This record gives sequence, structure tokens and C-alpha cells, in this order.
Amino acid sequence: MDPINLLVAINLFVSITANYSGARKGLKTSVTKVVERPVTYLQKMPPNVAAIVLVLTIISIFKIGSLPEEYEVKFSTLRAIGLLMFVIFSWLQVWAYKSLGNSYAQDIVILKDHKLCKDGIYKFIRHPQYISQILSDLGAGIALLSYTILPVVIFFELPLFILRAAKEEGLLNKHFKDNFKAYKKQSGFMIPFIG
Repeated sequence: MDPINLLVAINLFVSITANYSGARKGLKTSVTKVVERPVTYLQKMPPNVAAIVLVLTIISIFKIGSLPEEYEVKFSTLRAIGLLMFVIFSWLQVWAYKSLGNSYAQDIVILKDHKLCKDGIYKFIRHPQYISQILSDLGAGIALLSYTILPVVIFFELPLFILRAAKEEGLLNKHFKDNFKAYKKQSGFMIPFIG
């Protein structure tokens, strides 16, 4: 197996394992402790697209849906940059989920005893989990030279996660009111200092 593909596979496995405890806890809390859960396609559609990207990443590791081998050497620098993006942003995503603690849920919800997270990476951006998902998936697509991953991320995942984050903002604003408005002024939407 190509070394970059192997490194993508290893990082994918390790980062999914690191996220497993948060995902399990998020499923449990979203079932038992919900105060408000809006009914919207943004509850399931963005995570489903992310799951499709995960499947495409796995099959691209085995060179299905990727450019032929002769391009691997030609684009080795670009692939290395993609690998670096994938590693950095997949671990930034793990950090973001862990930072949420008991306020983490897989759905757009307000939980009982929900706390507005403003520490760690959340001090700078309000939705690091979504931007990290998008950029790690883009990095994986570039590293694997996948012609299946990149269009799905750009045309589906990116706009859906932006819409999902905006929906979350509305819910947080409704629940936390002035506290959220003050937090919004000091943090970026998905990029530090912007929006």
C-alpha cells in the first residue's frame, strides 16, 4: 500500500477511536436529556453526508475512486499537504468534541444543564467541529487523490455544515440570549475573527 494511503488509514482509525467515547455519550445524552430539539433536515443530512465521505475515504485508501498510480509521484507534495491537513484537522475535531464535555450531542439540541462552551478552541471559533470535519475530509481527498471525496465535500458537506452551524446559532441565541450575543462578538463563526 502507498505510504500516504497507509498514514491516512492509520490516522482515520485512531481519530475515529478517539471520537468513539464522545459519540457514544452524545447518543445517550441526546436521547435522555433534551430540552429542545428543532425538527429539521439539518439534524440528519450533514452527518449522513459525512458518513458517505467516510465510506469514500475508506474505499479511496484502497485506490477505488482515486486517480491512477502515475499521479501519486507527480502530486506527492500536494498529497503530503493533504495528509497534513487531514491529520491536523481530524485531531482538532477530536479536541473540539472533547472540549464540549457534557454539552456534546450528535443532534442540534439544548440539553438539560447545557453550558455554553467558550474555552479552548471555542474561545476563537464557535463551530470548530464542523470546519474541522470539512477541512479534514478535504485533506483526506487531496492526500488520496480521490475524485469521489472532493466533490461531495465541496458541493454537499460544506454548505450543509454551514447551514447546520447557523441553525445551532439560532438555538444557542434563543437559549443563552445576551451571553451568546457577547460570545458571538468575541469569536468567529468557523474562522477565527470572522463572523
